[in-house]
Amino acid sequence: MASAAAIAVALLLGLGGLIWSYTLNTKLTAQQTELSDAKAQNVSMQAKLRETDERLNVATDELKTSLGLTQKQLDSRAQELQQREQKVEASAARLATEQKQTAQQVTAVSSAVTDVKTDVGGVKTDVAKTQSDLASAVTQLTTMRGDLNGHSSLIARNAEELEVLKHKGDRNYFEFTLVKGQKKPVGTVSLELKKSDAKKSKFTLVVYADDKEYEKKDRNLNEPLQFYAGKDPVLFEIVVNSVSGKNTVTGYLSSPKGAPVPAATGR
Repeated sequence: MASAAAIAVALLLGLGGLIWSYTLNTKLTAQQTELSDAKAQNVSMQAKLRETDERLNVATDELKTSLGLTQKQLDSRAQELQQREQKVEASAARLATEQKQTAQQVTAVSSAVTDVKTDVGGVKTDVAKTQSDLASAVTQLTTMRGDLNGHSSLIARNAEELEVLKHKGDRNYFEFTLVKGQKKPVGTVSLELKKSDAKKSKFTLVVYADDKEYEKKDRNLNEPLQFYAGKDPVLFEIVVNSVSGKNTVTGYLSSPKGAPVPAATGR
């Protein structure tokens, strides 16, 4: 009886051991599976972590690059603003200098204008005196009766009086010197000395105008020798002021202001 009981107890113990061993093995297997899953999850998490780190590194590099460009742009902008400010300051200084110079010039111009006004007053006085002197000189000129229809005119007997006539301004004057036998253009006509007598102060000359010839024979010094010429005939006048012993005479030709003049005179 005791042996049977012992056997039963042993069987119960062996069965319990088997059950415990099976249960333990099952738990161990489950724990190993969970451990493997945990390891796999850990590997996956590490991979994701590395990927995240790489992304963070890339983003950080891009951010650094972006920040670097922005800083360069800010530095460039600051430099531009500084240069612009320097230019503005330089322009302001230049403007102040120019304003100062302008003020000085205005002062100088004002002074010059005052001087000019004074000078103008003096010029007016001089002009008035000149006009008075000219009028007085004109009254002293000799009026001579010409050789054509008794027409009288003022004549000049020398260079000084000729200048007075020129300043009078109502006629054109062309001075000449003629040598016997030479035909010479004077004004818009031509003149030729045919004969001269220094002792008697007489001469003979020929006028060539409009394809015509006018002989002025045995004329005297300072005698107005007159003729008409031009498309619309106007009165020309010749005055001989001197006759030399070398068959030479000097004098002048005059024509009205509206008469044609040679292009070479520039009138």
